[in-house]
Amino acid sequence: MSTSIRDWTSFIKQVGRGARGARDLPESDAEELFGAMLDGEVPEMELGALWIAYRIKGESLGELRGFCTAVAKRIARIDVPDGPMPVILPSYNGARRLPNMTPLLAMLLARDGIPVLMHGVADSYGRVTTISILRELGIAESKSAVAAAGSLKRGRLAYMPLEALSPGLARLMTGRMRIGVRSSAHTIAKLLDPFGGKALRIVPVTHPDYLQRMTDLFAVDGWPAILLRGSEGEPYASPRRMPALTLFKQGEGREIEPQGDHEVTADSLSQEVSAATTAAWIGEVLSGAKPVPPTLMTQVQRFSAAARGQS
Repeated sequence: MSTSIRDWTSFIKQVGRGARGARDLPESDAEELFGAMLDGEVPEMELGALWIAYRIKGESLGELRGFCTAVAKRIARIDVPDGPMPVILPSYNGARRLPNMTPLLAMLLARDGIPVLMHGVADSYGRVTTISILRELGIAESKSAVAAAGSLKRGRLAYMPLEALSPGLARLMTGRMRIGVRSSAHTIAKLLDPFGGKALRIVPVTHPDYLQRMTDLFAVDGWPAILLRGSEGEPYASPRRMPALTLFKQGEGREIEPQGDHEVTADSLSQEVSAATTAAWIGEVLSGAKPVPPTLMTQVQRFSAAARGQS
């Protein structure tokens, strides 16, 4: 890098000149910049300016790769459990319109013998988070990589808070409360893999342009992933519409489930979205008293097959 990493103004000038005037950083510069952000070296004002700049400009493929490399060097490492490939479910949005089904998806996969790691944040700006539902279900979070590995070995299910998985990234995520909008940190959090490429990442996106952005990234990073339009940004399918599921292996993407509409009866879902009500509904589904939403069952089947190398 030709300039000092602490010459933040030069970076802001490159990425902060608006959608048309901004220039992308080289991948190596993006890695060093994001690493400095993760390490707490960027002053608050400059950090906020950079986040708003990227909110307007968007991340290039090279910048995304640089950001991912930086966080991969600073993430906790979890031992890969025996058996099928572990599935990673990121949960950073929460739910407000329909029940948050990330815990149910994880528990159905675990019941099918698939190790599942969930990770996320406890506060999602008034939405019902995954960890709040898991606490109602009596499932404790794993606050270290060793604890997560133990939970995966014993019950095929673990939840790790972001602050334990990547403290630097967790600190960056809290900036949303002050800035008011999501940053690139939110995108990178959904791409985390503490298993070093030996897990199946389920990557939900909200905005259509990120479908192409993630497709381009997965084509070059080579790690296994399933890409989909998430329900409220979470990794489960809406009970009313099955999003297309695209499986990536060694850079090649293939659709393993097409998009399709579904009808769902009102009494098959929880009538409220609170953590306690959702947890009670999940208990009824697991006991067989309530049906599994068809779109969720399709996800379980497709994710299980991919984790076992059958897709």
